[in-house]
Amino acid sequence: MPAPTTPARSRRARTLAVCAVPVVALLASVPFVPLPFSVAQPGSTVDVLGSHEGKQVIEIGGASARKTTGQLRMTTIVVTGPRVDVDLGDVISGWSRTDRAVMPHDAVYPVGDSDEEVDAHNQEEMKKSQDAATDAARRYLHRSPGELKVGLSLGDVGGPSAGLLFTLGIIDKVDGDGRGGELTGGRTISGTGTIDADGTVGEVGGVPLKTQAARRDGATVFLVPKAECSAAKANLPKGLQLVPVEKLQDAVKSLRALASGDENNVPTC
Repeated sequence: MPAPTTPARSRRARTLAVCAVPVVALLASVPFVPLPFSVAQPGSTVDVLGSHEGKQVIEIGGASARKTTGQLRMTTIVVTGPRVDVDLGDVISGWSRTDRAVMPHDAVYPVGDSDEEVDAHNQEEMKKSQDAATDAARRYLHRSPGELKVGLSLGDVGGPSAGLLFTLGIIDKVDGDGRGGELTGGRTISGTGTIDADGTVGEVGGVPLKTQAARRDGATVFLVPKAECSAAKANLPKGLQLVPVEKLQDAVKSLRALASGDENNVPTC
């Protein structure tokens, strides 16, 4: 037989019942509370040896531009905007899918909290990347600004991660593989990485998503900053060869080896 309920026990039971109401309400609202994350997915790729939005991506002045048949496709990711609320459902979905990535909001948008501020920052980073790519290509080719003039245009694409591909595109258009052929060997090459004027290749974000975008758009080779090999191998699409690079010279050497069929001299992750 149940023990009789004393006033003290009765009060405690009521107290627990009353407290449970806001707890249940809080748990029910968790899926809809904005969280400090952004969700990314594979974006577009652009052949820097070709045109984008009706305009040549790389314009060469002061030298004859070579004709190319291969492609050098820079890669992008698409991320939820700085003012878009990401809730628990979005995070769980992002974690469970290989074509999504959940990233800390502040890592994706370290500057500004409006679309205008973010766009301005990304365009500034793109301009720096283009300038560094031009300087790195000139140094590699031993050309002065007076001998080689370069114009770069990529529409509304922003950020610094196309630097390596810009540099390789300039070199391919001016000098090819240095032996009369194309640096790409006629293949569709893709990749990512920042570039410094001295040719140092830097790390970027979203590499596993970029490899998916590259393979989707026909690439068979992906150039990746060496420090991000492990990230690149996560969910690597079938048929995509990873080639690690630390310096511009590494990338050129590997592409020349691929173009000549010398696979044994091409490093892998």
